[in-house]
Amino acid sequence: MGIGWKLTYDDLGNVYVTAPDRRVRLGYLPEGDDDGLWRINAYQDPFGPPTWGVSFNDNCPTEFVTAFTTALAQAYQDGPEHYLAQPDPADPELGAFHAVAPLINCGWKTQHPRWGVLALQTPDGMAGLEYAKGSLDAEKELTTLEARWYMWGGPKSGYARWYVTASTNTPIPLVKAITESVSDPAPVPRWKDALMSGLRQHAQLVPVKPPPAPVPTPLDVHRRTAPRRQPALTTRSVPCWSTTSRPALPGRRR
Repeated sequence: MGIGWKLTYDDLGNVYVTAPDRRVRLGYLPEGDDDGLWRINAYQDPFGPPTWGVSFNDNCPTEFVTAFTTALAQAYQDGPEHYLAQPDPADPELGAFHAVAPLINCGWKTQHPRWGVLALQTPDGMAGLEYAKGSLDAEKELTTLEARWYMWGGPKSGYARWYVTASTNTPIPLVKAITESVSDPAPVPRWKDALMSGLRQHAQLVPVKPPPAPVPTPLDVHRRTAPRRQPALTTRSVPCWSTTSRPALPGRRR
């Protein structure tokens, strides 16, 4: 985030980014205790517990993280009433609808209702979203998958599945930034050999052709076909033999 946030890191390679007022903190934790690679928390009180928290695991596409941090940076510049805005307690499900609308518009279907959980899934079953209703444990929301928002994608088994969690008080526009990125049909660049075997058979791969070579200009043709000029002959002095002793040779290198 190029808006003056402080960047620090530890001896293990974990990276931390902190807002100037310390009310928003981001951690990139490749050496963390679990697979939560990205953890972002916001605070009403810099020394109090987090007001909300979002986590992306190590298999989560970078595009989703970028969409979230971009929206967060803008919300932070707009002020606390934006990056600390809590859903309307009188009708929290109305705000949830605004966040899932991008998925519904892309054809995600509501699943068989479960007690206290609203679930959506793609037609191919390769990605889904769960919104938990009712009261939740605030600490578990920040440290486990038992959060208000849970999004996932990939095969049901194996290590290729990605997930995102967001706690209860996460501002709806920030959640919507993730769902818009998840439902974006635009292709993303990937190395074919870097795709895990569990995903490769489901991905729609389109080879990227290198750009055509530029058409040479008349000047380029002239430079390539023009005969090379021979360097002009010049005279130079030739040192005479000297009867003095030669300088000492350097000693053997160690």
